Amino acid sequence: MAEDNNYNSTPTLDEIVFEHRNKEYGAYDLRSNYRKMLTKAFIMGTVLFCIAAITPFVIMKIKQMNAKEATEVNANLIDILPDNEQIIEQPKDEPPPPPPPPKEEPKQEIIQNVVPEPVKAPKVETPPPPISKQLETTTGLVNQEGVKTPSYTAPPPPPSTGNATQTVEVKPPVSETQIYSDVEQQAEFPGGLNAFRGKIMSSFDTESLADSGGGEMKSSVVFVVERDGSISDVKATGSNSAMNAEAVRTVKSIKTKWAPAKINGQNVRSYYRLPLTMRIE
Repeated sequence: MAEDNNYNSTPTLDEIVFEHRNKEYGAYDLRSNYRKMLTKAFIMGTVLFCIAAITPFVIMKIKQMNAKEATEVNANLIDILPDNEQIIEQPKDEPPPPPPPPKEEPKQEIIQNVVPEPVKAPKVETPPPPISKQLETTTGLVNQEGVKTPSYTAPPPPPSTGNATQTVEVKPPVSETQIYSDVEQQAEFPGGLNAFRGKIMSSFDTESLADSGGGEMKSSVVFVVERDGSISDVKATGSNSAMNAEAVRTVKSIKTKWAPAKINGQNVRSYYRLPLTMRIE
């Protein structure tokens, strides 16, 4: 019968896993007591949390119980004031002080200057003051003391013509990169334009124009004279491309430096235009 009861009971998962094994090994014991240990841990954690939460309130209550009772002092200002309080009278409004007397301006000094009338028996009158005295102040019919006001004002001094400081007009600086078309002093080739034309004629290769058919050919050469006197950006325009190409080559081959153009006395970059005419027979 005992064996029948054992067969009827449903084995647990742990018994099935550890069947025919050493159940005294620690793993089986841990799996068997897992729920009990989890319950104990939960209860202990809850108790510790409650103790940690209640402890500050208990400490605060203990401090309040051990604190000394505060002594209240009833300071009523009404009881402190004396019965017969002295009333201080406010000062009465006094009338404003009178305004200061008006300031008298100093009188102007006048010296008597009366011209006596010509009569037979002139009365003894005050002679007119000397001219030097009359120039010092104003003259009138009666004498009056006061501030002297000269009746004659010296003219302003003439403008000085000596070594006076003259205002020098400061001209703005010119650009070092801009190419100017309008300048105060044009760029110039040493010896003049005829010397430059002579160098072009001596270096011009007329054989390169032999296939052009001959006749008169024109080309306009434009180049830039730099601030150091060298030339750059040589271009030629005309109806004959061979003439234009030879004109550009010839101008570039001339290495003699120019005298650069000037603005405000400073060297600037400037354009220079030179028309060329060649007659090929």
